[in-house]
Formats: sequence, structure tokens, C-alpha cells
Amino acid sequence: MPKLLWKPSKTLLKNSNMARYLAWLGRERGLKFDDYQAAWQWSVDNPADFWESIWQYFKVRGRAPYSSVLAGTQMPDYKWFAGAKLNYAQHIFRNKTATRPAIIFQSERHPLLEISWAELERKTAALAATLKKSGVKKGDRVAAFLPNSPHAIVGALATMSLGAVWSSCSPDFGASSVADRFAQIKPKVLLACDGYAYGGKPFDKQEVVREIVGLLPSVRQVVFVPFLNEKATGAGIPNLVFWADATDSSLIPHPPSLKFAPVDFDHPIWVLYSSGTTGVPKAITHSHGGNLLEHLKYLHLHNDVRPGERFFWFSTTGWMMWNFTLAALLAKSTIVLYDGSPGFPSLDVLWDLAEKAH
Repeated sequence: MPKLLWKPSKTLLKNSNMARYLAWLGRERGLKFDDYQAAWQWSVDNPADFWESIWQYFKVRGRAPYSSVLAGTQMPDYKWFAGAKLNYAQHIFRNKTATRPAIIFQSERHPLLEISWAELERKTAALAATLKKSGVKKGDRVAAFLPNSPHAIVGALATMSLGAVWSSCSPDFGASSVADRFAQIKPKVLLACDGYAYGGKPFDKQEVVREIVGLLPSVRQVVFVPFLNEKATGAGIPNLVFWADATDSSLIPHPPSLKFAPVDFDHPIWVLYSSGTTGVPKAITHSHGGNLLEHLKYLHLHNDVRPGERFFWFSTTGWMMWNFTLAALLAKSTIVLYDGSPGFPSLDVLWDLAEKAH
């Protein structure tokens, strides 16, 4: 047998989020399990009961009640939480607080920066107002060509708040790779950066952004983020508005009043893509309600994330783990973002980030 490297202590097991949930099932449902395997078996044998318990345990707020948890007899005809209306972003912001930052960010060219919940709410509300002014409404798509920075978090939350649909690619993609993905969903607004740094080298992407816009006739507005060079002008990019103007606090009342469109449980929240190894990447649609329940379950019960903790996953906006990182805010923890190479200027860069951001 290989040597066991680590085993959770009895105290950790007793105080885990999983233990609290199982205790709640005992009190509220009269369900007792001898071990985790037994609890897991119950969850797969009784999916409707299990997912309703997740809804109730995490106190999900529906703007309209559900008439049934699960209807239908087989895929793809299953219907979850029919009648329920909610909004993923609303559940994010119900955790806002002044006691801890919402986001901690660092890149190869940006020193460690903390984003407060107040600032996140303010910028999200302002960008939502800009998107609405650009004609974005429930069901419309907003696409992003952005690095792993707070801009993307704000963009996703603003889009969700309107009931619009988010989709993102990282700026290391070429124009044709981006168009292969975004042309399928016909975005009304594109959020795009001027470039990024990786491995100590700058990569100006303004020409690529111009190409992307040319390949996406559905785009009415480009929100331009000078990320690589704060003096970048985005010359030649049509219908451009700068990030600073799109998130200007004067666009919203003070204090900010961030409103959330109630959407059906299965209303699209974002579009992800397959890798494209077998032709054009396939669009994969996720829902507000499905992601909300899955993320609440996974962050709390499987990752055991606690209020006030830091959550980091090295990713780009082109990978589904970036979307998953948003869920840390559902667990009352702080998102830690890093944009750049994990090996520059040395292999210690992410360990140093962990030490500074703890």
C-alpha cells in the first residue's frame, strides 16, 4: 500500500460543511447515514429529494415558487424546479460585506490589489446600466475577450443581473478561434482588452480585436479595457466605449441600486465551448438555477470553503474553471485572481501570491 500523505482530523470532519449538512438532514428530514457512501447512495437514488434539500439548506431565494422539483421521465425531457424564478447574481450579492474583500487580484504587471464588495457592486451596477443602454435585454448575449482580471468578473455579474447570457474567451486566442465560438451566439456587446503580458512579454491584441469585431456583425458596442497599456486608444475599433466610462459611478444612483431580473430556473446563464478538436467548437449552455445549486453544493460540501477564506484556481477566462471560480462568492469567501505565467519570474510566483493573499 502507498503511504498515506494526509488524513483529516476528527475535529475537521466534525466541523466540516458536509457534517453540518448531514446533521441538518437528520433534524429536518429524519435521514441518518452510517457513512458518506450511504449518503451519496441516497442522493443518487432520490435526486429530486436531494436537490430540493440543497435548495432548502442553502436558503435559495426564488422570486416565484416552484410547482414541482422534477418533472419528466427521461432525458432530455426532465424539467427541474418548474415555475421557479431566480437570479444567480442576486445570490452572489446577498453575501456582500464590508469585513472582507470580494476579489484579490494580481498579474505580471499589476501589484496585489483588493476589490471591496462596495466597489464590485458599484462597477457591476454601472456596467449593467451601460449594457442596458446598448440595447442588451434578457436573453441577449454579451461576449468577452478578456484576461483573468476583475473586469471579467464585473462583466459576468452585470450580464447575469440583466438576465442576459455571458460567454468569454481569453486574449491568447486568435481572431478566427474567437469568431468560431462567438459567431454561434451572436453577441450584442463585446468586452475586449488591448492585450496582456505572459512570461514577461507584452502581447498587443488591438489588431485582433478589430478583426474579431469585423467577423461578428451582431456586435453593436465594444467596451474597451486598456489592460496591457493604460494609454491604449483602441484606434480603429468601431462603436467603442472605454471601460472607465462604461463603469462610471455617475451612471447609477448613490448608493448603487443593483437590480436583478428574475429568470426561469433553466434560463441560460452562460455559454461554454468544447475544445474544437473535432471541428468547430460546440456551444454548451448552462442555466441560472442549475449552476446556482451545483455551485452551492460543490463549494460548500466538496471543497469545504468557509466564510472569510480565500479561493484560488489558476485559470483563464477561456476555461470553465474560471466560471466555477465565481462560485467562491456564494460561499462568502474571497476570489483570488492571477493573470500571467505561473512560472515567471520564477516557479515561486503563485506560492508568493498565496502567502500575500492569505
